[in-house]
Formats: sequence, structure tokens, C-alpha cells
Amino acid sequence: MLNIDSELLAAADKTEAKLTDIFAAIDRVTAHNARRVLEAFIAERVSESHFAPTTGYGYNDRGRDTLDRVFARSLGYEDALVRHTFASGTHAIATALFGVLRPGDRLLGLTGAPYDTLQGVLAGSPGSLAEFGIEYIEGMDKLSDPQVKMVHIQRSRGYSQRASLTVDEIDALIAQVKTKRPDVVCFVDNCYGEFVEEREPAADITAGSLIKNPGGGIADNGGYIAGRADLVELCAARMTVPGIGREVGATLGHNRTLFMGLYHAPHAVGEALKTAAFAAALFASFGYNVSPTANEKRGDIVQSILLGSPEKLIAFCPGWQAGSPVDSFVSPQPWAMPGYDHEVIMAAGTFTMGASIELSADAPLREPYTVYLQGGLHYEPAKWGMLSAAGEMKKRGLL
Repeated sequence: MLNIDSELLAAADKTEAKLTDIFAAIDRVTAHNARRVLEAFIAERVSESHFAPTTGYGYNDRGRDTLDRVFARSLGYEDALVRHTFASGTHAIATALFGVLRPGDRLLGLTGAPYDTLQGVLAGSPGSLAEFGIEYIEGMDKLSDPQVKMVHIQRSRGYSQRASLTVDEIDALIAQVKTKRPDVVCFVDNCYGEFVEEREPAADITAGSLIKNPGGGIADNGGYIAGRADLVELCAARMTVPGIGREVGATLGHNRTLFMGLYHAPHAVGEALKTAAFAAALFASFGYNVSPTANEKRGDIVQSILLGSPEKLIAFCPGWQAGSPVDSFVSPQPWAMPGYDHEVIMAAGTFTMGASIELSADAPLREPYTVYLQGGLHYEPAKWGMLSAAGEMKKRGLL
């Protein structure tokens, strides 16, 4: 059972009292995004027939094709590929990179080193871009290199201390690129960012995970690629095989949850943003550095809290897990997670494994010992999870 002491309850009440205007602003964005998703469903005449499963090759899957169009409309792009067969956001991103880039091309990073799991896609792992003669470089000063075909912009901070990027900041980067090199493809890793603002970045191509924002906590798995139609077609050829592309791929009954997840996504993201704002304000009141602060404009749902020691990380995450609806009795421990160069501790009492739009928190065990929170399908229980984490730290004398 949750055992939150009176001092923490009082701190929570005081914190919430300061968040009225912030929560109202989040609600306005949620309402706007809920409308744009609803209008996409209406425009594409979604019906129950689109939920019917297909098997085998999946030819003429009306639901799959309609889902692509609904996603594209909802996100404001020309075309989209939405598939449960994408194993992760990294898989969708890698498909987009391999789909567009060719041997001899260069991929230019504009936002620093990408998220840990993408490092192996770039180089150092069997089958990486480097093995196909595609080099990853960094820095806007290298944009004039004629071999640069694509720029990579990561919206979320990943496990770094930099701030996540807002849509305006991303669009300014893209405008700077297009002014100098209109031929260069601008790719945005949109993970954790969908529906945080009233529009998505003006990217040529973008990708993300369905067990983050756009799956609404309902999608069981999957990912998406969206953007210019010609680039999406190149990605479809990589996703399956050239000459067939998006025309195959049985949906096996997943369409209903993918449609429903997208429908719920704006509200789920709004709840996650409220959870993040509460966490920021609460831990700032305890004297911790948080990023972003409760009243800063957000580019994604991720909230970082600089805890400052491995002992605090190893107290926070089990406390967060203890306030989760699933596996509350489990105590997370650091482990050598595939794709990461440090041990990682992860709290995720989620209905879907790894679904970071749900209640989740994780941290690499490396300086400056920062925990990264994502999600909160419903603000009220997520608030109790946050207080459970603070309570565990307090019980160990670490708050």
C-alpha cells in the first residue's frame, strides 16, 4: 500500500496550487490536438470495417492504408507509414535513414550525439550505416559538404543535459539548412514530442514510436515514419522490399488498437505533461535542479531531475515502481541494458513493456546522476507514483 507521510502530502498540495495556469495551458493544447486528430478520422471516413484483420501477405488491407492517411493528417504531413512490425522507435528511425541514404552519402547531426540506441545504427555494429559507406558527422559548419544528403535533428534530449527542442527551434534549424542547402533532406527524430505542441516540426521526414506519445498508451507496439510522399515511399521499400513496399504487411488484428491509440494520444500526452510539470515543481521545492522547470515551454514529455548520486537514483526508481499499477512489488536494479554503454536503472510499472507514455523513469548510472521521467497516462495516479518516489528517498534519508 502507498504510505505517503503528511509532510509530502502538504508539499504536493502546495505544488498543485502553483500549477493552475500551467495545467490550463496544457488543456488548451490538448483540446486543439484532440480536434485535429478527430478531424483526421472524420476526413478519412474511418469505420469499423477498418479494424478487420488481414493475414498472409496482407494485400488490399483497407484499414492499414487508411491508418497511414489518418496519421499523416493528424501530424500534418503528406504521407505516413504506420506499422506494428516496427519493433521500436529506433527501428523506425533506422528504416528512414537506410531508406533515404545511399553509399557515399553523409548524415549530418545538428543536435549533438544522438540517443544511445541509435549509436549502433550509425557505426560500430554489424549492419550499421558505416558498413554501407554512409558516414555520420556533426556540426552546422559541415553543411557545405556536397556529400551531406540528410541532416539529423533529435527533438528530445535523450540521456543528455541539453534542453529538448521546441517546434519553433526545430523549424528555425530547418530554415537555416534550407537557406544554404535546399536539396538536403531534414530528418527529425520526433520521439516523445508528438502532440506536445499544436503542430509538429516542418521536417521532410520524421519518425517515432507507438509505445510513446502517438500510441496513447493503447498501442501494443509499433512505430511510424511520416513526411514527404516520395521519401516515405523510399522508406517503404526499405521496410519490406523494393518493388512491393507498402503494399504488403498483414495487420493481424492490430489496426483497432493503433487507431484507438492515436485517438487517445492528445489526452495521454496532456496527462504526461501535467505529470512532468508536477514533478518539476515538487522536486524544485526540495532544492533539486530540474529541466525543464515547471513553467518553461516544453518540447517533449521528458522531465529530468538532477539527483546527484547513484544512491539517490537507486532510491528514486524503486519508489516510483512501488507507485505503479503493474509490478509494484518489484525493486528495479541497475543492469547492462542492450544498446547502452553504462548500466541503466529503469522503473516501468506499465501495461505494455517499455511504454514510456505510461508511468516510467530511467537513468544511466553515470554523472551527473540524472533521472529521466516520461509519461503518466493519468495525472492523478501518476502524482501518487511521484510521491512514492519522493517518499522512498525520504525514508532512506536522501531527499
